[in-house]
Amino acid sequence: MSNIKTKAIGFQKSLAISEADSLVDIQVTKPQASGRDLLVKVKAISVNPVDYKIRQNMPPENGEFKVIGWDAVGVVEAVGNDVSLFSVGDEVYYAGDLTRDGSNAEYQLVDERIVGRKPKSINDAQAAALPLTAITAWELLFNGLSIPLSNEANGEDGKPIILVIGAAGGVGSIFIQLAKVLTNATIIASASREASANWVKDLGADFVVDHTKDLVSQVKALNIGDVSHVASLNGTEKYVEAFTEVLKPFGKIGLIDDPASFNIGLLKRKCISLHWEFMFTRSMFTTSDMIEQHNLLNQVAELIDQGKVKTTLGKNLGKICAENLKQAHSELESGTAIGKLVLEGF
Repeated sequence: MSNIKTKAIGFQKSLAISEADSLVDIQVTKPQASGRDLLVKVKAISVNPVDYKIRQNMPPENGEFKVIGWDAVGVVEAVGNDVSLFSVGDEVYYAGDLTRDGSNAEYQLVDERIVGRKPKSINDAQAAALPLTAITAWELLFNGLSIPLSNEANGEDGKPIILVIGAAGGVGSIFIQLAKVLTNATIIASASREASANWVKDLGADFVVDHTKDLVSQVKALNIGDVSHVASLNGTEKYVEAFTEVLKPFGKIGLIDDPASFNIGLLKRKCISLHWEFMFTRSMFTTSDMIEQHNLLNQVAELIDQGKVKTTLGKNLGKICAENLKQAHSELESGTAIGKLVLEGF
């Protein structure tokens, strides 16, 4: 076993981010690769709402340190005996596995089946903004909401109209782009500030509505027909009634957040279906189709390198350390971040 110590950021107790020990710089033993694992030297990370939710609600046991983080770009330093998809020296990007140590560390072990090849045309920080949100958006768009690819669509009559709530965040920012590039959908994006409205328009939204105002009247005023799909990316409990009003019969709702309450009975009259997207399911349960995340990350990398999709990096907060991670958590908790918050280098 290796006894080499390397840098990481962790926590022992669930504390407010303003507390000194909410996240701290620590030393950990460098892990070793086996099986289908890659040992990745981490170059850049981004921060997602799941990071602060875990920090707030799931402290480690027995006073140990927990290392979190679920987005990374790095270089493969070693491979397990059963690895076949990557070699030492490959540049990779991935979102990791909720049940294992995270990317807030110099070195991380990750199963090759949930890792993609880093896009060649962008830098580490730009690439780090993408994996978790790209996987979430892709699975929500094509698996959960079952939006057809543009070459599989059945003419103008079948053209989807998607309402995206919370569109300026990390998932929304990539969801809009994938929908625009790969489907025939008309995209209605919600944004409540001028900066976020401009952001989603730039990413390809056809229309913008303000989710702090009456959604139903705004959507109807567009005069483009009934919504066929809703991608609800935050605040779902506030909008369920509005969704059931703007959706056409047999419409679909996909959500990624954790509403405190959800009156599912409202969906019955229009036979609306509901899908909950959780991108960690495949790795958490080692599903037989885990490799689909490897495949989709490679497809997203191709779209990036072809210039069809761009990074959703909002702000680079500097090197990977406790102080800068605290700032990232604080900004995300405030709910005002546009795009993704990234840290780079140790």
